[in-house]
Amino acid sequence: MHINDIDLNLLRLFAAIHRAGSVSRAAEHVGITQPAASQGLGRLRLLLKDALFVRTPGGVKPTPRAERLAGAIESALSIMEQAINESAGFDPQKSRRLFRLHMSDIGENRFLPELMASLQESAPGVRLATRPVAHAQMAEALDTGVIDFAFGFLPQVKDTQRAELLRDRYVVLMRTGHPMYETLNRMRGAAQLKALRKLDFVGVRTHSDTLRILEQTGLQDRLRLTTEHFMVLPSIVSATNLCVVMPGNIAQGFVEAGGCVMVQPPFAGRSFTVSLHWSHRFESDPDNRWFREHVLRLFAE
Repeated sequence: MHINDIDLNLLRLFAAIHRAGSVSRAAEHVGITQPAASQGLGRLRLLLKDALFVRTPGGVKPTPRAERLAGAIESALSIMEQAINESAGFDPQKSRRLFRLHMSDIGENRFLPELMASLQESAPGVRLATRPVAHAQMAEALDTGVIDFAFGFLPQVKDTQRAELLRDRYVVLMRTGHPMYETLNRMRGAAQLKALRKLDFVGVRTHSDTLRILEQTGLQDRLRLTTEHFMVLPSIVSATNLCVVMPGNIAQGFVEAGGCVMVQPPFAGRSFTVSLHWSHRFESDPDNRWFREHVLRLFAE
């Protein structure tokens, strides 16, 4: 049995399973059910008269023969799909594609409402699922299809394709009527930074850059509460004299909702860039191209 005797969908399924290390994730990536993917894997096993993957606690692992086949199949798929994609595109009105996204809780708050509202009009069948990925594993997760895109300020992430979405800076959020607000708002520069030492802060464990700024500014001893999630902060801040260092883009939304105000101290390293990341391996895929262009139209400044 030769590779050219196996239909293109089975080759795509093989490549997806090899990249993802999971039959279920591969099934969603190619747009079929898990039972259909398992049946396809069974057909491959019969056609090649050999097992290609063995089950592991976390998914599946390729056999030595599968590893030898993987390079040839990826090359063949790349050539065939490039030719196909020249005449076939992504139809957002008909697609039921699932896109997996890395976003922090801040990112979900900033991007998902507008993104979902837009997709309901332009691509009503397209689905999104967010899942966190460790920064050290981000490039691999994108290359293997575990996630399709990553949103965020990810300076440690290398070897990805990326496009800038927005620039932001860290600010201090506090409640309306906080006894220090008027004083801080009149100050500038080093005097304003020094006056921050009279405040008490709440920190978010999962956002290390805000904790870094507190430490760099000598405010770590003023930390009175540490939480896991940013989205609880408006309730805490509006009910207490605790303050929080957070991105200005999100803080502005809390200010507009009422109950909070913000000041903008000259923190060292206060500015940062939020980008969209994806893998060069899937850059030419029509669905990948459509989604990232859609995101850039919505959010790129």
